[in-house]
Amino acid sequence: MRNRTLVGILCLCLGVLVFSIQDALIKAVSGTYPVSEALLIRAVVALPILLVLVHRDVGLAALASPNWRFLATRSAILFVSYCAYYLAIPALPIADAAALFFLAPLLIMTMAGPYLGERLPWQSLCAGTVGLFGVIVMVNPGAGIFEWAALLSLASAFLYSFSQLMARKVGVSESATTMAFYQNAAYLLGAVVITTVFAATGFQQTGHPSLDFLMRPWLWPSLSDFLMMGACGVIAAAGMVLLGQAYRLTPANKAATFEYTGLLWAPLWGFLFFAEVPGSGTVIGALLIVGAGIFALNVGTRPPQAAPASATLD
Repeated sequence: MRNRTLVGILCLCLGVLVFSIQDALIKAVSGTYPVSEALLIRAVVALPILLVLVHRDVGLAALASPNWRFLATRSAILFVSYCAYYLAIPALPIADAAALFFLAPLLIMTMAGPYLGERLPWQSLCAGTVGLFGVIVMVNPGAGIFEWAALLSLASAFLYSFSQLMARKVGVSESATTMAFYQNAAYLLGAVVITTVFAATGFQQTGHPSLDFLMRPWLWPSLSDFLMMGACGVIAAAGMVLLGQAYRLTPANKAATFEYTGLLWAPLWGFLFFAEVPGSGTVIGALLIVGAGIFALNVGTRPPQAAPASATLD
């Protein structure tokens, strides 16, 4: 059981790292292209990769799951979550957007009890609180963080939290690759819907970075920009499988603390690519986050009894 948990935590940390790279790529193209174009290119690139992974893992027949309604609902929630987060990125520094989003681990630990029946040790709650304090120290909230786009990151955190609890629930009968395929399908369909809606309404520019990223008309990408958006597809395929696997293998209230490792990467990408210089608060906050994660690793959990593998969740 301990080895299974360790593997899940390693998958989660790697998945968070992979997705943090995608955040920087999305921010880089957000001033020129619409979010729907970036999402569609990402989903198209990820599609064949995920088909191969599903085939090698459980076989393509697994996509006709009896839990398809549950999987589709979870995927739709994740699409709205990530779309909201991407729309926040153009208006906020990456570190600020990430800090608000990383309220999610505390939400996951809090909701794991009523939704999954997992016992929440007081040590895990303390670890989550320390991690959250690390977020506050890193951000050093000021007037800028209360830009209304910050609400997008908060909404994204709540939706993401619930979707990962759903992954834990359905993980007794579904593979991580199957969940990732459904999630990618939601991105593909959602991008088409967004494009169609705003093409029909004629709304294009508002002067606000987040709304412009949502409404801007499509533009034929340069080779470098296309490669960046296409790289998001490779990143997404790997990241979705890693995170899905993490929450299948690890009790949600334990895995959630390690979501905070994403805040180790956000300031780094902000510094390397957008000249956002991290201050002393970033270093102190990062140390608090890492300390909370190490502490949570040694806290025992009592997961709920697994449902039979043949159970459906519709």
